[in-house]
Amino acid sequence: MAVSASTEFDLNAPASLVMEILLDVESLPEWSGPHKSAKILTTDADGRPDRVELSVSAVGMTDNQTLDYTWTDTTCAWTLVESSQLSEQSGVYTLTDNGATTHVKFDLSVELKIKLPGLLVKRAQKIAVDTAKKGLTDEVKRRS
Repeated sequence: MAVSASTEFDLNAPASLVMEILLDVESLPEWSGPHKSAKILTTDADGRPDRVELSVSAVGMTDNQTLDYTWTDTTCAWTLVESSQLSEQSGVYTLTDNGATTHVKFDLSVELKIKLPGLLVKRAQKIAVDTAKKGLTDEVKRRS
């Protein structure tokens, strides 16, 4: 059964800066604690990351993932291609440009290949949401 997590928050930065950070997929390990490595395998016609290989550690498990990204002017979305621990994953950052500030909505849905205790699943969800909010907020401050 898939589990979902989401959060919404505001950043004191223009949407262009937030999108610049999201497009810099290879910097994920610098601002997202669970991400240990990120490598762009292919790019789309506009030079944006298309297929990405990641190593992610959370709740005592390390997972090697291949994700396909899709981009619009206001979204960064991904879906799982291959994983050692997950059977499904989809996520999206949706940005609303408010001039000097940006409203961010983050949604993530994952399905594990193996059954884990509910407490660990909830902890992993909390880590994902906290990273999306705190990690991105800190990176925006660092790059501003």
